[in-house]
Amino acid sequence: MRRETFFEKFDQFADAPDAVAKMRELILQLAVQGRLVGPADNDEPVEDSLRRMWADKSGNRAEITDAEKAQPFELPAHWRWVVLAEVAEFSIGKTPPRGDSSYWYPEDHSWVSIADMKHYGTITETKEKVSTLAAQEVFRQRFAEPGSILMSFKLTIGKVARAGIRCFHNEAIISMQPPEPELLDYLFRFLPIFAALQTSNNAIKGNTLNKGLLTSLPIAFPPLAEQKRIVAKVDELMALCDRLEAQQQERETRHAALARASLARFADAPTPANLNFIFHKSYAIPPADLRKSILALAVQGKLVPQDPNDESAESLLANVNQERLAAVKAKRISPMKLLPPVEDDEVAYVVRPGWALARLIELVLEIQTGPFGSSLHQSDYQVGGTPVINPASLKDGKIVPIEEMAIGPDTLKRLAVFRLNEGDIVMARRGEMGRCAIVTKTEDGWLCGTGSLVLRMPAGLYAPFLALLIGAPEARAYLGGASVGATMQNLNQGILAKMALGVPPLAEQRRIVAKVEQLMALVGELETQLVASSATGANLLAAVVGELTSKD
Repeated sequence: MRRETFFEKFDQFADAPDAVAKMRELILQLAVQGRLVGPADNDEPVEDSLRRMWADKSGNRAEITDAEKAQPFELPAHWRWVVLAEVAEFSIGKTPPRGDSSYWYPEDHSWVSIADMKHYGTITETKEKVSTLAAQEVFRQRFAEPGSILMSFKLTIGKVARAGIRCFHNEAIISMQPPEPELLDYLFRFLPIFAALQTSNNAIKGNTLNKGLLTSLPIAFPPLAEQKRIVAKVDELMALCDRLEAQQQERETRHAALARASLARFADAPTPANLNFIFHKSYAIPPADLRKSILALAVQGKLVPQDPNDESAESLLANVNQERLAAVKAKRISPMKLLPPVEDDEVAYVVRPGWALARLIELVLEIQTGPFGSSLHQSDYQVGGTPVINPASLKDGKIVPIEEMAIGPDTLKRLAVFRLNEGDIVMARRGEMGRCAIVTKTEDGWLCGTGSLVLRMPAGLYAPFLALLIGAPEARAYLGGASVGATMQNLNQGILAKMALGVPPLAEQRRIVAKVEQLMALVGELETQLVASSATGANLLAAVVGELTSKD
């Protein structure tokens, strides 16, 4: 494959995670392997360049034999592995004593820290400066001159920038001014790669290269004229990456605008025609946003038509109240504390005509908190016992037992009042507010844990609809805002009991839940497609990279 084809086919793998970033990495990788440009007959040989560069500095040149040099990969025959000390002198910076203000004031000279460095940028200003006294006594007037390369070698290894001003720098940075312009540009572009080679080839303690490792930093060294051609080609390809990245960002911006418009259109009129827009193939609305929008529309009654033949919502509340009174009379539950009627402005969304206003306590038989923490001891837990359901067990609307959170029969008997029944809603009291699940036949008889609440459901209310109400964005916002606790969110019975909700007739509840399930299934399909598209792009990108980086 021609290298140009890599860019021509960008749209085919643009959905791969960080596609442009991987293209940039590939360009640099091919460049330091000598695979972007070829040699020229009139190029000065590497050995002649090295001898000429150091003709007047032979006493300072590092004497390192080829056997001592790291050779991380095979080079073209006319290239050589050298070490940094063979081709450039570098200086490690300092930080003047912080306790001596005379080194910091007056602020006469720029002093560079890693925070001042933008990767591959030019330093024109620094957050801190040092005094002329510091320049004389601490730095001995050894400035990094404009044009010098600065590279970090502690914590953030291989971050490079050019000095656009005369400056000093701290002890986490080296500065260098190579003797040849071509070498200056070449090292500036590729020092991060060579620093990464050094860290991978050595056990780096504390993310720091020491002076010895900096001295022996391996440099893949082509002829100087070829270095110039390599840098020019890399700059050309990086500019192409910039254009591709800009096009990608513009496309994503347009798609985001289309997605917002489609969601707004569907929210105003959730018709089948408008539904097609939110699942349009030309752009992808984030599945998380779709799920939130669907739930928000569901609790406002905008997803399904009303039926005048449905039994009224007021009758439903009356039936629930009668069922609760019967349970109290039979001493199966405790009497409910009366709460004031719901005011219109208490509900966080517009309630559909024909729906009733109610507090959550009016929709259930009872709200029960799990046992106190002191009721369960470490000795009560045993592998293979009855599962205890805490917030960590509630995952994606389902109850998933945790093996080590189970109790024996004696503890279960002692805490029998906290056992879950099929049809109950178990809800997290801590962490993500509104996280809940309906107890199925499988979980019937399991124990509600200390971090959970149980909503005992009446026959006259559809549990999946109440779970939907609790999980809607408006309810989550209320529960999150009303929760208490200095170190963690903590939801108590009183807060939950007084939550104001809009309630439709029972038959309409069932229609709403069915429509939500249908739409959520479509969202799931969309999410699967997006993941598959991303994976396909990633696989294609990996295959192209593998082809381009394999030996010819």
